[in-house]
Amino acid sequence: MTVTTEGTLSFDELVVSTERRLLRLGLMLTGGVHSAEDLVQTVFARAHRKWDRIQSLDNPEAYLRTMVVNEFLSWRRLLKNKELPVAEPVDLPSTEDIGARQALQDAAWRLLATLPRQQRAVLVLRYYEDLPDAEIAAVLGCAPGTVRSNAARGLETLRNTLPAEEER
Repeated sequence: MTVTTEGTLSFDELVVSTERRLLRLGLMLTGGVHSAEDLVQTVFARAHRKWDRIQSLDNPEAYLRTMVVNEFLSWRRLLKNKELPVAEPVDLPSTEDIGARQALQDAAWRLLATLPRQQRAVLVLRYYEDLPDAEIAAVLGCAPGTVRSNAARGLETLRNTLPAEEER
């Protein structure tokens, strides 16, 4: 990776180095590959317009991660989208019976999709991105106590939903 004369990454280099991680975050938040790609592409387009400010930050990747979460939380069209995410087809043949694994993944996506967007974002940032409450609060622009209460409410909702799912 090359560095500009000022010692910072170029926008293209930052995109290349962060795209996969941001896509995985977007996938966990949206539950769909195409929605995640749209989300990250939107963030990159907005970040490009603000690149003069972003490149001077100590951690531009953290700023982009915050942008992804904020964009997810503000997407109006996702509020109207009632599609259920489905597992992606496996490209390579396997001898493993993947039906049970795919069913579990689908159930996890459906459960996450039932949570309010803020609670889903908190759980994804906490358990998938492995961020501490203080960083999650910084990403979401709220107090650490709000993060903890959203996590507790989200987990409680999931716990209460699981018995109903198992009865089906």
